[in-house]
Amino acid sequence: MEFTPTVSNKKSENSDYKKEILAGDGWMKTIHKGDTLRIIDQAGNQAADTLFFLKNDPADHYSACMTIQEQKSLYLTTGTILMSEAGQEMLKITADTCGQHDTIGGACSCQSNTVRYQREKVSMHACRDTFMLQMSQFFDQYRFSKRDLAPNINFFMNVPVDPEGELDFKDGVSGPGYYVELEALADVIVLISNCPQLNNPCNDYNPTPIEVLIWKGADA
Repeated sequence: MEFTPTVSNKKSENSDYKKEILAGDGWMKTIHKGDTLRIIDQAGNQAADTLFFLKNDPADHYSACMTIQEQKSLYLTTGTILMSEAGQEMLKITADTCGQHDTIGGACSCQSNTVRYQREKVSMHACRDTFMLQMSQFFDQYRFSKRDLAPNINFFMNVPVDPEGELDFKDGVSGPGYYVELEALADVIVLISNCPQLNNPCNDYNPTPIEVLIWKGADA
């Protein structure tokens, strides 16, 4: 089925918050119910590894299984409701100019780098490291730990599944300026690692910055 981009009517110059995240860097911030979050692939073919946690119960995080089950699709795009482990609606994708976002490939780690590529890659920076660093610096009522690292979303990443159920990591289908936009259906904590992976064709072996924009909801 051919993808038809869903364009937002929100203007970037009117956003209430803007942040560029360099490749290899991370970002963690609370957004509130009714807020809109846009993640922009500035140069194209980048992967934005992302997790969401419910603000009022951070132990309840984004669930790939619940989300896939609810929408009956492996890939995320406009109209997808992101579900928590306990079955609560967290966010809804309201605009998408890319059309396919992975929720099964997971985040790169030092260990997975050695399995996918070679042992000499073990020292390379990885998204799980970035996640841990961001969580350690997020000072709130909840103390995040390694056990809070659930299977994440890889926005803009292309991970096809063959008929036998095997995963493949292919060239990205995103391009410069492509974005995904989500409306918060509850107060959520957003955690992003802008993937530094140099060995993965999904980002054309050239990690580049992403940008996040936030528009406050009507009740903010």
